[in-house]
Amino acid sequence: MEQYLQPTEFFDFQAPIVQDFVAEQVTADDVVQQAIQLYIAVRDKWLYTSSIIHLTRDEWKVSNIMPRKQGHCLDKSSILIACLRSIGIPARLHLAKVRNHIAAEKLIKTMGTDELTPHGMVDIYLNNQWLKVSPAFNKTLCDKLNVEVLGFDGYRDSIFQEFDREGGLFMEYLEDYGHFDDLPLSFIYKNMTDHYEGLFEIISGQEVLKI
Repeated sequence: MEQYLQPTEFFDFQAPIVQDFVAEQVTADDVVQQAIQLYIAVRDKWLYTSSIIHLTRDEWKVSNIMPRKQGHCLDKSSILIACLRSIGIPARLHLAKVRNHIAAEKLIKTMGTDELTPHGMVDIYLNNQWLKVSPAFNKTLCDKLNVEVLGFDGYRDSIFQEFDREGGLFMEYLEDYGHFDDLPLSFIYKNMTDHYEGLFEIISGQEVLKI
């Protein structure tokens, strides 16, 4: 369990920007409420985007992600993990492959597939159990996509919505890659380049792929 409480190269919660954010957001004394406060803050204070690809190791560090106003699921999951660990709540990264059933045509045109991989979420240890949560989709985006905002009560999993508000398919989990105590950068880049045609040419010359 100790490894899920430690700062790492990418979950660098000792950085002042992380410490200051946590101090501003956490007002509760109860550990469950603290986790909920951080989940909501990370979910809504960074707008979700799938169009960012980080090309250097430094870009993946939480202290460098946080100054931006938007981020993808891996960014937002990393932020939440760092924040939780900073107040002594065990947290780890969980990766999966999902299929997006909303705006799929645009996704296929851009990425060549309606599959999103690796999708990042967070395992939080609360009340003697691991819970899966996904802070990726901010409230305004959920309203735009006509899906319920994904909440978290501290006692149950909170992962992508299966259906929209009208009962149509929204997100489908296809494959589980397991959990990690730090950001597995080599795995992430290999996964991306294996699944997205043409992406390797974009990032293959970058040092990050040579680790």
